[in-house]
Amino acid sequence: MTAKPRTRTRTRTRTRAPALDRRLLLLLALTCAVAVGNLYFAQALTPLAAAGLGVTPDAAALAVTATQVGYAAGNFLLVPLGDRLPHRRLLATLLGLTGLGLLAAGLAPTLPVLAAASGAAGLTSVAAPVIGPLAAGLVAPDRRGEVSGMLAGGAIGGMLLSRAFGGALAEGLGWRAPYLVAAVVILFLAWVLTRTLPATPPPTAPAGSYLALLAGTLQLLCTEAELRRSGFYQATVFAGFSAVWTGLALLLTGPAYGLGPSAVGLFALVGAATMVCTPLAGRLTDRHGPDPVNLICLLGTLASAPVLAAGTCGGTVGLVALVLGTLLLDVAMQCGMVANTTRVLGLRDDARSRLTTAYMTCAYLGGSAGSWLGAHAWDVAGWPGVCGLLAVCATAALLRHAAVLTGRRQAAR
Repeated sequence: MTAKPRTRTRTRTRTRAPALDRRLLLLLALTCAVAVGNLYFAQALTPLAAAGLGVTPDAAALAVTATQVGYAAGNFLLVPLGDRLPHRRLLATLLGLTGLGLLAAGLAPTLPVLAAASGAAGLTSVAAPVIGPLAAGLVAPDRRGEVSGMLAGGAIGGMLLSRAFGGALAEGLGWRAPYLVAAVVILFLAWVLTRTLPATPPPTAPAGSYLALLAGTLQLLCTEAELRRSGFYQATVFAGFSAVWTGLALLLTGPAYGLGPSAVGLFALVGAATMVCTPLAGRLTDRHGPDPVNLICLLGTLASAPVLAAGTCGGTVGLVALVLGTLLLDVAMQCGMVANTTRVLGLRDDARSRLTTAYMTCAYLGGSAGSWLGAHAWDVAGWPGVCGLLAVCATAALLRHAAVLTGRRQAAR
C-alpha cells in the first residue's frame, strides 16, 4: 500500500519538472534580484533622507536597520509558510505587501513612519528564500544545482546594483524616488508572477498550529545531520567573509591607503564576478554532487586569507592583493552557498521552506558573529588579525568536511 503513493509522487514530480522553463527561471531570478535589492538600496539614501526629513544621518540610518531587522524576522516567521501554503499565492502576497511597504516609505512624512514602513517592507522581502524551495519543486533533482546557481546570481546582482540604482536615482529625483520606483517594479512583478507561475499544491507539511510549524524549523536542525553540516559550512565561511568586509573598510579608510568610504563600495563591485560563477557551480553540483564543490570552495576560502594579508603592503601591490583576495573570497563563499543550498533542498520534499529557514538562520548567525569578531580582531592585531580569523574559520569548515569524507570512506570498506 505504501509503494503505490511513492510511485505516484515520483511520476508527478517528473511531469511537473518541465514547468520551470528557461524564461520562467530568468523571471524568478529577476524577482530575487529585485527583492534582495530592496534590502540594500536605502543604504545609499541615508544622507539625502536625513536632509529631507530634517534629522541627522545617524538617525536616518534607523530606516536601514529596520529593514535588516525586518528581513531577519521575515526569514524565521514567514518563509516556513511555504510548507503550508501554495507558493504562487504566498509569493504574490509577499511581493504585494512589500510593494505597499515601499510605497509607504516613499511617502513617509517623518522618520518614525519611514522606519516603520522600511521594517514592514523588510519583513515581507523574503521572496528569494521562498522562490528557492518553489523552484526546487518544479525541476528534476539533477537540475536543482543549476536552478540554485541562477537564483543566487540574480540575488547577487540585486545586492550589488541596488546601491548604484538608489544613489543615482536619488541624486536626480530626490530620496523618495527609489522607494516609489521599487514599489512599482515589485508590484508589477507580483502581477506578472500570478499570471505565469504554475499552480502547485502546497507541500504535505504535518498538520498543526503556526507555532508548531515554526518549531518544526528548530526540530529539523536536531534531526537532519546534513542540514547541520551545510549550516556549519556556511556559518563559518560567512563569518570569515563578514570579518573581512568589516576590517576592509577600516583598512582602506585608514593611514595605509587613506581612501574615502566610496572606495569600499567600489571594492564591493568585485563580487559581480560571482554572478557568472554561481550558475557554473550549480551545474558542477548537479554533475558531481555538493561535496566536491564544497571542498573546492573551502580551499578557495582558505587560500584567500594569505592573498588578502598582502594588503598590508599598501600602494599598488596591496590594492591588487585586496582585489584578488576579495574576488576569490566572494566566489568561494557564494559558490559554496549554491552547493549547500542544493544539498539542503534535497533532504525532504515536504519541508523545503523550513529547511531553507534553518539553513539561512545558521548563515546569518555566523555572519553576525563574524562582523563582531572581525572588529575585535582588528583592534587586537589589525588587518593580519582579520585575515588570521578568516583562515581559522575556513580551517574549521575544512576539518569538518574532511571528517565527513573520511567517515564515508571507512564505512564503504
